[in-house]
Amino acid sequence: MGDQKPSDRPVTGGAVVVLPTYLEADNVVPMLDTILGVADRSRLDLAIIVVDDSSPDGTADLAQRVADRDPRVSVLRRTAKEGIGPAYLAGFAEALQMGAERVLEMDCDFSHDPKDLPRILEASENADLVLGSRYVAGGGVARWGLMRRLISRGGCLYAQTILGVNVKDLTGGFKCFRREVLEALPLHEVAAAGYGFQIEVTYRALLHGFSVSEIPIVFSEREVGTSKMSKRIVLEAAILVPRLRMRRRKLAADHAQPTG
Repeated sequence: MGDQKPSDRPVTGGAVVVLPTYLEADNVVPMLDTILGVADRSRLDLAIIVVDDSSPDGTADLAQRVADRDPRVSVLRRTAKEGIGPAYLAGFAEALQMGAERVLEMDCDFSHDPKDLPRILEASENADLVLGSRYVAGGGVARWGLMRRLISRGGCLYAQTILGVNVKDLTGGFKCFRREVLEALPLHEVAAAGYGFQIEVTYRALLHGFSVSEIPIVFSEREVGTSKMSKRIVLEAAILVPRLRMRRRKLAADHAQPTG
């Protein structure tokens, strides 16, 4: 049984936020209301796709209640928990089908502040891919312990060094893609299920020649619910990085192909 796609979806030429969820019953409605409020106040042409991986706590049903009262929200119900990477890819496909010119990704737990959406969208006028970055001047993290800080900062430096790129926050998940980026990249080849997905997509965008800009954000640890970070996710990303480096010549050749 495949994904259950939303019906009667409005077509937008503006921006679409892809919001993956799993066990986010406590956060999903406040997050949707907050994003919609930011869109209203800033007059953003913005829609939201909630991509739920069959949460047993009713996350998708709660999101659907918001969708029933606001046509800017739609819910994509997936039938299995496959990880954040496949969830984002499913959401990207839906957003492109809707006609989005900008596609954003962000977390549903308020670790990414919806108030930063206007700044990220504004920056996308001058860059193909905009990253909300914790590790540029003005960025940072809040409510993290020392070990979490070391793992995150060390992971970014590890990936940056091995891949030989100048992006400081390769593992962050607050991003805005111009439509052309997602249409050009061979997303079907991106296999990472965890946060290695963030590294790989940004790396592929760089190899393709797209411009990448980082703007400062403050990432806050969630206050409600449980983090999805695990040792398996960290290990997946650690193994992925040298593999990408070893395949750099092939990936660069693939991304040099004309896209028509």
